[in-house]
Amino acid sequence: MTPYEKLRQAILDYGDAAMENLLRCRTFSNVLIDGFADYLGCPKEMVAAVPAEGPFDPRKDYGEKAFSFHGKPVIRLEPVMFGICVIVGNAEDSGSLWLRTAVRVELTGNSFDVYVADQPIIHVDKQFEGKLAPVWDAMFTELHSVFKQELADFNDVRFEHGIGFLPEK
Repeated sequence: MTPYEKLRQAILDYGDAAMENLLRCRTFSNVLIDGFADYLGCPKEMVAAVPAEGPFDPRKDYGEKAFSFHGKPVIRLEPVMFGICVIVGNAEDSGSLWLRTAVRVELTGNSFDVYVADQPIIHVDKQFEGKLAPVWDAMFTELHSVFKQELADFNDVRFEHGIGFLPEK
């Protein structure tokens, strides 16, 4: 092979890998999204795929627009990112709260590496059927932690008599 032919082959191999990564990560992500409502024990319409960043409306069906690869003119060998939103109805009125977290998925060898916001990396086998509970656990933990931290701050006795200043240590 000439150097040019080697370069051409490398580009073909890259293209094949990028397409496989995109297709497998998209399939994995869709199964992850579709099963999250069952994991939470809520109606399916309470969980939606949304863009990972920027404004969003969980009542809108984003389809492929929820994923980081949407609208890119070139398929690259990079992680697939999306947002997952849970709509939580208010128990006291007809309002609801929208919770969103970002999820990043990439195919590495024989497994998916999954990053849920700031949670530790999760490795899921390429044959992922029946093995998604750790990812759903991380998604729940990330969404739930927002409220746990806010409540902890609210109940912090250091703020009981203050006007918003923290004491020096």
